[in-house]
Amino acid sequence: MLDQLERYAEHLDHYTELRLHTNHTKTVQMIGGNVVTNSASSRGGVSARTYDDGAFGFASFPSMSDDAIPGALKAAGGNAALLQRRRAMGKGDLPTGAVGKGSFDYRSTKPALTDAEQLDAVRQVDNYMRTTYPDLANIDVNLGFLAMEKGLATSAGALTYSYIPRTILVVRLSFKADDGAVEVYDAFGGFGDPQDHLTDVTAFYADLDDLYKKLRDKAAGTYAKPGEHDVVMDSRLAGILAHEAIGHTCEADLVLGGSVAGDHVGDMVASEKVSLIDYAERGPDGNGGIAIHVDDEGVECRDVTIIENGRLKTFLHNKETAREMGVEPTGNARAYAFDDEPLVRMRNTAIAPGDDTLDEMIGAVEHGYYLMRPTNGQADSTSEFMFGVGLGYEIEDGKITRAIRDTTISGVAFDMLKTITHVSDDLTWGKGGMCGKKQMIPVGMGGPAIKCRITIGGRS
Repeated sequence: MLDQLERYAEHLDHYTELRLHTNHTKTVQMIGGNVVTNSASSRGGVSARTYDDGAFGFASFPSMSDDAIPGALKAAGGNAALLQRRRAMGKGDLPTGAVGKGSFDYRSTKPALTDAEQLDAVRQVDNYMRTTYPDLANIDVNLGFLAMEKGLATSAGALTYSYIPRTILVVRLSFKADDGAVEVYDAFGGFGDPQDHLTDVTAFYADLDDLYKKLRDKAAGTYAKPGEHDVVMDSRLAGILAHEAIGHTCEADLVLGGSVAGDHVGDMVASEKVSLIDYAERGPDGNGGIAIHVDDEGVECRDVTIIENGRLKTFLHNKETAREMGVEPTGNARAYAFDDEPLVRMRNTAIAPGDDTLDEMIGAVEHGYYLMRPTNGQADSTSEFMFGVGLGYEIEDGKITRAIRDTTISGVAFDMLKTITHVSDDLTWGKGGMCGKKQMIPVGMGGPAIKCRITIGGRS
């Protein structure tokens, strides 16, 4: 890709982005012991985007040939000129930002697994659960692989290549309780190619045994009591809440569209124990779910501290929003596929670890809940949210007691953040975060556990 781009880079004039982009995917799914999906694909092409005094022109072709590349450049330039003639904007130049360069190839150095070996790994996990726990009502094992391969050249001088792989194995278990079926799930794998995670799936067995135990706990469990409660949120739940309910409100395109965060820069929006950071590359511990060094506008990525010690500090920007707000771009412009335009997107977003231990946090709850696994949910630009919780336990007198059945949590994120009294001293990342803002795209969601007060749905 870089060789091709170098031939065109010196001829890019005005403002131009030229991107070669292929997504490689693999999916295997077993339900009830049967393989129902086994597919692989590569989808790619070229896109070009130009800018003319406030107007963007975009074009893409499903090819990377030496005919397609000039065609995309010409079409994008024509589209920008047409828009500018029809609606003169007079917005001036875009900020350049720190120009990104380099090759960031995370392809595994281990011998690749064949399609048959990947299928065998899925079968092995399914067989282990089926033979070890014959009382399970159903076992669903899903293998999903995505590698995003991109090359980018810009008129500002960016020239970069990246190969970012992720392999996720999701295991969902079902058990028939007296009053109906209950389910739990867990995800394994993470950043890397299949051979980085599936060569020895026996490494998952201890966690799968624990997942089965939690399923039986849930089957014998009770329903949460509705109302406002003290809760300890596991890092997975805290991570998705930070992304969906807080992070999106601080994406600058949504701020310009009226997000609740827009009027509160410099204000205390959370407990002073809370700092929220959108990390470039792979985060401070090197374990973030994705790695983004240069964004899809050619800007070198940098960490962005959104909230610092409870105070809202800044937003996430692409070049256009940075110009509108008079700041520098942060490297948050990302596109999922070759025919997608870059949007303001999060990367690896997490609340920073604190000084508390999980045991201390649970011990500080007289009556409440330990909430562990998110299911589905949504949030809006006011930071109001509702999420499903598929796994949790009661806390009584500082001790974990009975499991609870599926429940929901709801509230306003910027109100909830102010109730946080404890933040654990560890940082863990979810395995397979995806964000669906107009385009699906991989993201990292993580953080510590937090203790806060929140509204829970349940039965009286």
